[in-house]
Amino acid sequence: MEFSALLTSVGINIGICVMLFSLYSILRKQPSNITVYFGRKIASRKLKHCETFCFDRFVPSPSWIVKAWETTEEEILALDGLDSVVFLRIIIFSIRVFSIAAITCLFLVLPVNYYGQETTHKLIPSESLDVFSIENVKENSKWLCAHCIALYVICCSACVLLYFEYLSISRMRLIYITGAQMNPTYFTVLVRSIPWSPDESYSETVRKFFTNYHESGYLSHQMIYRSGTVQKLLSDAEKMYNMMKENSVEMHCQKFKGGCFCAGPTNSFAILPSVNDSVTDKNLYGDMDMLAGEKECSAAFVFFKTRYAALMAATALQSANPMSWATDLAPAPHDVYWSNLSIPYRQLWIRKIGTLVAATAFMLVFLLPVTLVQSMTQLEQLQQAFPFLKGLLKKKYMSELVTGYLPSVILILFMYLVPPTMMSFSALEGSISRSGRKRSACLKVLYFTIWNVFFVNVFTGSILRTLNVFFSVKDIPATFGKAVPAQASFFLTYVLSSGWASLSCEVMQLFPLTCNLIRRWILRIKSEPLFETLSFPYHTEVPRILLFGFLGFTCCILAPLITPFLLFYFFLAYLVYKNQILNVYVSKYESGGQFWPIAHNTTIFAMVVAQIIALGVFGLKESPVASGFTIPLIIGTLLFHEYCRQRFGPIFKNTAAEVLIEMDRKDEQCGRLEEMYKKLRTAYCQFTLLAKRDTSTSGCSSNHNNENSIIDTESAKPGKPLEVHGLWNPPFHLDDMGDLGVPTLTNK
Repeated sequence: MEFSALLTSVGINIGICVMLFSLYSILRKQPSNITVYFGRKIASRKLKHCETFCFDRFVPSPSWIVKAWETTEEEILALDGLDSVVFLRIIIFSIRVFSIAAITCLFLVLPVNYYGQETTHKLIPSESLDVFSIENVKENSKWLCAHCIALYVICCSACVLLYFEYLSISRMRLIYITGAQMNPTYFTVLVRSIPWSPDESYSETVRKFFTNYHESGYLSHQMIYRSGTVQKLLSDAEKMYNMMKENSVEMHCQKFKGGCFCAGPTNSFAILPSVNDSVTDKNLYGDMDMLAGEKECSAAFVFFKTRYAALMAATALQSANPMSWATDLAPAPHDVYWSNLSIPYRQLWIRKIGTLVAATAFMLVFLLPVTLVQSMTQLEQLQQAFPFLKGLLKKKYMSELVTGYLPSVILILFMYLVPPTMMSFSALEGSISRSGRKRSACLKVLYFTIWNVFFVNVFTGSILRTLNVFFSVKDIPATFGKAVPAQASFFLTYVLSSGWASLSCEVMQLFPLTCNLIRRWILRIKSEPLFETLSFPYHTEVPRILLFGFLGFTCCILAPLITPFLLFYFFLAYLVYKNQILNVYVSKYESGGQFWPIAHNTTIFAMVVAQIIALGVFGLKESPVASGFTIPLIIGTLLFHEYCRQRFGPIFKNTAAEVLIEMDRKDEQCGRLEEMYKKLRTAYCQFTLLAKRDTSTSGCSSNHNNENSIIDTESAKPGKPLEVHGLWNPPFHLDDMGDLGVPTLTNK
């Protein structure tokens, strides 16, 4: 690929970014798009609104960038929790590492690559990208030591930064645990695979077992029911009630009309007041409790008097048969994935093997589009496969477009199929929590993208050729050293097309925006629906950030031109994702920073792969000194990883007993335990609608109402009106424009 083709790709992507960011800064000011761009602020009822015409609404402005930049980490932590802070820390770590890499590679490695051969250089736009890569350095060159020095600087800097980030996030996790004094999770154990007895119910079996073996710590328990039929009945009944109620909705709506210079009168908001007469109060269900009682499954939540007692019960083997009385610390009430709790415990290992096989098969099938994409980067192969394109491809601008831009775009389009597929696989595995399911999907998407974007693109060809590379261990460094530099130009354009453009699409929220426009201008529905607030899609965005970090580590000393584009991507990602956290996404559940170990392990893996590639390149270039110094670096990186695994890993897997005991003692001294026991009776409620009807008798709390208004990104359909009662309390009045020119809601 010529440098001019790279410039074409850069120009196209810069144009797309500027256009979409400018369009976003205008669209976010329009009252009709408030549900698309300000879901969080609507949910917290902190928006003001103005329908009077002003030219500022149609002029692009950087106010959202300024607001994102000025927001501190403490504000993000208070607003959206530890997971959001950890995600931003991953981006900040990448900015720091690749700032060092960019300075080192551009000023040390790039000149060595460019003048590596004693040839007459062309004008830079006409130069091949190979001139800027390590392929241009002649064999047995003493200047290869510059690449080895750069590798040492980058990897040592990354290890130091990783250590301090791990230390800092571990402390934040400890604060997160100790700060959740009233969290019922630490008092609750999920028990599965309860033995069946013909003489008594599951509930009685649980009571007898824990009274017998955990008499000092056992408090009470709550059975789990097979929820399929019951939940379907409840859902159908509520839908029927909502349909009947739609005819009278206008009677309850507060309509606010204001003049608009260009569109005439509008009705930007139609807000329902507090709807306390829920469907559950209408006696539509009959005696659902009796139906649920007949569907007990072999799982229960068991409550203990202290956190330490719950921890001991969750970690200890309860039975001589490990397949009976399986225990885990329960997820948070709003994090429970209820539909998976009724899965028989003995099926879980089969499900995990099945999903592993299915995910592997999906990865192998995906080799077909990847091979197609790689054929497009080779102009000669493309002309041989499609002879009728020869005349078209002889035109310079068409060849630059086809080889420099289209391959990455086609691969990105195919990659959109991956996250929902992996989320389905993770659900089938039997995860007991929504955060656990999302974390499992994150790992699957990460493995998938690294495999298909990096390894398969490097070793293009048949499936057997790709797999055979890993069967000959001694040839791996040489194979990597030969193959990776040849594909460096593709990875560079992939960063441009997949990185920069994806951030533009993220901030634009294209799918919700399209749905909103169709509803307003095609279906002509002018009334404002109640919205769906999305949770942050960690299972798609964490793998995306880590993939670009992986490409940066593996290619920085081979093709130094990738570093400034990566650095710009991470700076842009920091602003875009911060803006989305502030305005769009709402956290429904927390994993307590569990995404950082994934980021740490991926970074270590990326560094080791980069070092193996460098070892192979130095071997092919016949530089024994550089090869010899690379081996200790590989060993040192692995030892550092093992130290971090021993030092920090257990903090993210278990909770320290001393921390829980201290929390128990403080609660006992302050007299909070009795209050906690009362809360435990109302914490975990499987049938929230029944709970609202029978609060006084069953003791289930109604705080699930607000939680249900927050929808998982993977299961939500953005832009589709969702009827969620109880979201709004008193009617609101529409006020003047906020300080940033955004619609805002206030009480009056």
